[in-house]
This record gives sequence, C-alpha cells and structure tokens, in this order.
Amino acid sequence: MVKGYCVKCKEKGKEMKSVEIVQTVRGGYMAKGTCSSCGTKMSVMMSKDNAEKAIKEGAKKAF
Repeated sequence: MVKGYCVKCKEKGKEMKSVEIVQTVRGGYMAKGTCSSCGTKMSVMMSKDNAEKAIKEGAKKAF
C-alpha cells in the first residue's frame, strides 16, 4: 500500500487507507488518503511508475 507522512502523528512511513491516485495540473501524480491510526488526511507526491503500481495494488484511480 501507499505510505506517507502524517502531520498529526508526526511519523514517516505511515500506511494510508482509502487511497485515491490523482493527477496534478502540471502532470505529476499524487496519492490522497487518510491515516490508518488517527484519520487525518494525508497526501504524497509520486512518480508515474509508483502511481501505476499503487493502482494495481488496489488504489482508486481518479483521473
């Protein structure tokens, strides 16, 4: 699954749940979701390869 930084927990590498992959205006890819422990919204920038890998693993495609 996709991992990112939670601002509320202040921990790196936290797993995200309800992950949605979106494409930015400039053509990059971003994963949006919520923290698995506290429920805070999280986001992380990613490459095209990592975005496609996350979609294959079950993340929702929103572009």
